[in-house]
Amino acid sequence: MNAAPHPAARLQVETTPVDDLKLLLPLLDPQHPLVWIRKGQGIAGIGEALRLEFSGPTRIADACEAWRAVVTGATVTDPVALPGSGLVAFGSFAFADESAAKSVLIVPQLVIGKRDGRYWVTRVTDAAAASPEQGQRQGQSQATGAGPALPSPRPLGPEFRITLFPGSLTPEAFRDAVGTAVERIAAQQLSKVVLARDLVGHLPAGSDLRRPLMDLALGYPDCWTYAVDGFVGSSPETLVSVSHGTVRARVLAGTASRGPDAESDHDRAVALATSPKDLDEHGYAVTSVVTALAPHSRNLVASDLPFTLKLPNLWHLASDVVGTLSDGSTSLDLIGALHPTAAVAGTPTPEALALIAELEPFDRGRYAGPVGWVGADGDGEWAVALRSAQVDDEGDITAYAGCGIVADSDAEREYLETKMKFRPIVEAFG
Repeated sequence: MNAAPHPAARLQVETTPVDDLKLLLPLLDPQHPLVWIRKGQGIAGIGEALRLEFSGPTRIADACEAWRAVVTGATVTDPVALPGSGLVAFGSFAFADESAAKSVLIVPQLVIGKRDGRYWVTRVTDAAAASPEQGQRQGQSQATGAGPALPSPRPLGPEFRITLFPGSLTPEAFRDAVGTAVERIAAQQLSKVVLARDLVGHLPAGSDLRRPLMDLALGYPDCWTYAVDGFVGSSPETLVSVSHGTVRARVLAGTASRGPDAESDHDRAVALATSPKDLDEHGYAVTSVVTALAPHSRNLVASDLPFTLKLPNLWHLASDVVGTLSDGSTSLDLIGALHPTAAVAGTPTPEALALIAELEPFDRGRYAGPVGWVGADGDGEWAVALRSAQVDDEGDITAYAGCGIVADSDAEREYLETKMKFRPIVEAFG
């Protein structure tokens, strides 16, 4: 195991319902936001009550073990009992086994949530680390019924606009990589591989990350907008969600740009829905998800045919998968079973991962890994970390976008697809 599960941590968790909350993002730390929202609903975190780090091939399994230990040692009061209330951890996991990027689970000191017209605040303290005076104050607060105070909204920092430039893989080198991948597929070494490229830039000192997050949340309300440990983005793809024994996933593979007018937009959606290349790519992705979930759920049902999912800048082919858990798996267990799907790696997975390592001259970090949250009961919501960028402590930013390569892929078309997929991050920061 790569990180100790903090056996001394004995978390005291108290959730209190509150009156109407407005926007979550203005409440966040400008430089270290923690958030998971879609359509204005979700959870936001402030501070760190507990941080767990993992790496290597067993990073997700280690996180499962560590989280069980944390939950066992926690005392939780949660009269709200909604997804995201009570004890929760925000998480983000590296894509590759050999990645230098740390995978993390972060329990905030304060969690603010809103769902289905209900609102709450959760305060988390470590009883083992608290001083006797802190413990006495907490006991007095609980005895008098005083709930946790809501943080005040913070004014947004100065507006900034940056330009992102090609990183380790130039456009020309990306096209060459696509050509090599098509040759390997033609030689029947594999059926599909997902190749990505990177863009890099630098933020001004003290940049307020809530600004790009607001742009993403407002511009892409149907996506999961997230921020975990400097990793920000807005993903349309639900890797897996678990709620009261029901498991759901949304598979996205196959992409087309939006048309400039209603007629051409409709024509592009129809062309995508009938494209043999995109249907093949999508089929590989659905099969990989169903195969991974089948041992854990009964009555697993997938869409007979993919549907076209409309986003502000593009169309996706999408399929929903729904089932009932039959083995008590948590959402963390399931992301371990699912990752990496064919939608972000390829088919067969070992061959696709080997080709990615050969053709991509950079560490993907957390791009295309699982990002989301897990609760004390193991329920949670996790997305595939797409439309994303990592911001480090020095302000350096790296964004990623990729596309699925199959036998009849065209290098220029795939390059243009990555440009479409970069658009949310490029516009949010620039």
